[in-house]
Amino acid sequence: MSGGVRGGEVTYDGRSLIINGERKVLFSGSIHYPRSPREMWPSLISKAKEGGLDVIQTYVFWNLHEPQPGKIENEYQMVENAFGERGPPYIKWAAEMAVGLQTGVPWVMCKQDDAPDPVINACNGRKCGETFKGPNSPNKPSIWTENWTSRYQAYGEDPIGRTADDIAFHVALWVARNGSFVNYYMYHGGTNFGREASAFVTASYYDDAPLDEYGMINQPKWGHLKELHAAIKLCSNTLLLGKAMTPLQLGPKQEAYLFAENSSEECASAFLVNKDKQNVDVVFQNSSYKLLANSISILPDCRNVKTQTNTRTRIPIMYFNASDQWEEFKEPIPNFEDTSLKSDTLLEHTDTTKDTSDYLWYSFSFQPEPSDTRAQLSVHSLGHVLHAFVNGVPVGSAHGSYKNTSFTLQTDFSLSNGINNVSLLSVMVGLPDSGAYLERKRYGPVAVSIQNKEGSMNFTNYKWGQKVGLLGENLQIYTDEGSKIIQWSKLSSSDISPPLTWYKTVFDATGEDEYVALNLNGMRKGEARVNGRSIGRYWPSLITPRGEPSQISYNIPRSFLKPTGNLLVLLEEEGGDPLSITLESVVIDSVCGKARASHYRHYNGSREAKVVHLQCAPNGYITKILFASYGTPFGGCGRDGHAIGYCDSPNSKFAAEKVSFC
Repeated sequence: MSGGVRGGEVTYDGRSLIINGERKVLFSGSIHYPRSPREMWPSLISKAKEGGLDVIQTYVFWNLHEPQPGKIENEYQMVENAFGERGPPYIKWAAEMAVGLQTGVPWVMCKQDDAPDPVINACNGRKCGETFKGPNSPNKPSIWTENWTSRYQAYGEDPIGRTADDIAFHVALWVARNGSFVNYYMYHGGTNFGREASAFVTASYYDDAPLDEYGMINQPKWGHLKELHAAIKLCSNTLLLGKAMTPLQLGPKQEAYLFAENSSEECASAFLVNKDKQNVDVVFQNSSYKLLANSISILPDCRNVKTQTNTRTRIPIMYFNASDQWEEFKEPIPNFEDTSLKSDTLLEHTDTTKDTSDYLWYSFSFQPEPSDTRAQLSVHSLGHVLHAFVNGVPVGSAHGSYKNTSFTLQTDFSLSNGINNVSLLSVMVGLPDSGAYLERKRYGPVAVSIQNKEGSMNFTNYKWGQKVGLLGENLQIYTDEGSKIIQWSKLSSSDISPPLTWYKTVFDATGEDEYVALNLNGMRKGEARVNGRSIGRYWPSLITPRGEPSQISYNIPRSFLKPTGNLLVLLEEEGGDPLSITLESVVIDSVCGKARASHYRHYNGSREAKVVHLQCAPNGYITKILFASYGTPFGGCGRDGHAIGYCDSPNSKFAAEKVSFC
C-alpha cells in the first residue's frame, strides 16, 4: 500500500523466529480487541511495550465476525480422538489450507504435537519449560503460545491465581531450555462485554494479568516480568547465536543451563535453577551463589530481580439509594397463545435462539380436575438456568454450574380453576468454548411433568409454544430511544423485589475518575447496560465455595460515559435491590517495594544494586509513607503485613520521606 508501513519478512529456523534475517527472542502478550474499547488500545500497547513486550497477540473472534452458523474448533488435539480416523486428515487439510493462503508469515498450531510441516507445533500451559515435548522437527523453534498469567473465573467458582515469581521462573526455564518465544495469556484480559463470555465465565476476564481489567499496571507481575525481559535480552545474542552446552548438576534440585559463544567453550551466559522450596548456596565456576527458593538466576547479567507491589481499591463515589430516581418495567410473561413458534415437543435451546438471545420461553396450557388445588412441577434441564411461572406468577428457579450444567427444578404451586398456563424461561449463561461435536450439544429443558393427587402427567411431548428473547430486549428499552417506547412505573415499594424486572435511572459522570465500576452487590442475576452498551452479565447471588460472589464490581470504560445524562438499565431475573448499588472509582491506593543484598536491577540502561524503586499510577503521587525499614524487616508487600525486624536503621522512614515523590 502506498505510504503504508510494510512489515518485515518473517521466517524461522530451529532456534527462533527470524525477522528480516535476524534471529529474535520475542516476548508477546495477549490483548483481545473485543474485550477493551478501542479508546484503550493506545494506552494498553504503550504499557505493554514499556513492560518489555515485542509482540501483541490477539485472536480472531468468530462469534463477532461470523455470528451465523459456521464450523469456531479450538485447540483441536484436545478433541481429535473423538473424531477417530477422521482427525488426522483434518489436521493435514487445515495446515495445507493455511499455508496455501501465502500470508508470508509462519503458521503455528497450539497444542498440536503432530502439526504438519511447515506449521510449527506450539505449547500452551503454565509450565511449558517442563512439559513441552519439543518441536516435532529440528528445523522448528520452541514456541510458547499461551503462558497463563492466571485463569479466567467462572461464576460459582473460586479464583485461581498465579504469582509473579512462578510466571517468571517458568519463563526463564523455558528460555534456558532453548525457548525463544513466549506469549502471556493474558497480558491484559479486559471485560467480557455483552453476551460474549463463554459458559458461566464472569464479565471480568483475567483481572490478575500484568495489566488488569481496567488497563492499570498490576504489580508485582508487570514490573517483575519487565525486569526479566530486560535480563534475558541482555544475553540474547549468546542465546540465539551461541551454542547450548551440557547442563550441570549443582545439587539435588539445582542445575545450570549454559550458553557459549560459537568460537569458545567458555560459558558466556548461564541460568542457575533452584527447584527447591528453600534457599540454597551453590558453587558455580569457583564462585558461591545464594539461590532463592524456586528461582532462576541469570548470569552474568542479572540475578533474582524484584519489583514493587501495589494494591487496588474501589471507592464509592455515587449512590443510587433514592427510590424516586428509579423506574421499573415488569417483563410480561407469555402464555401458549403469545408464542410464535409451535411444536409437539421441547425444542433445543441454542438451535432455536441461534445465539440471538440468552432467553427462550417455553409455554403450554392444561386443565386439571376441578378438585385439584396443589401440584408439583418437575423440569429437567441440560442448562443453564430456568425460571418457572404458572399463570404469570413465579413459582421457582434453578440452575446448573460451571462443572455440571444439568439440573432439575422441582417446585410446588397452586392450581387455578379451568385453564392453567405454565411458562418456563430457559436462560443460557454463555456458549461452550471447546469440546468435540459442539453442534450436537443440547441445552434447555428436556423433560417436564406435573404431579398432583391423581398421579403424574408427562408434558415432554406435548403442544408447546416457544418464543425467543424478552420483550425488553426486542424493543431495546435499554437505549435512549427504546426506553421511550414503553410505560415505566415508579419503583415498587414492596419489600420483595419482583423477578424479571427492568430498572432504569440516569446519572452524571464525574470527570476526575479515570477508572469507574458499578458495584452490583445488591442485585442477584441479570445484565447491566450503560447508554445502551452492555457491561456484561452479573450473578452475585451465585456464591463460591469461599462463601462470596464471584464478581460484584463491573467495569464501565470511560468511553461508554457521557458527561451528563447517562442511562443505566438493569435487567434483573431473580429480584434484586437497585437501591443498594453504587458507582465506584477504581484506584491504586498503595505501593510497596522490597530489595535484598543479593538483588540488583536494570534501570535506565544501567545496573543498580540494593535499590527500591516505587512508581505511582499516572497522575498519582505519594501522600504518606506508612512503613520503611532498612535492616531485617518481617513480612512482605501486598496484604501480608510488615514489621520491624531484629535489625533496623532508625532513620529509614525519614530517608524514604525525603525522596518519596512520583
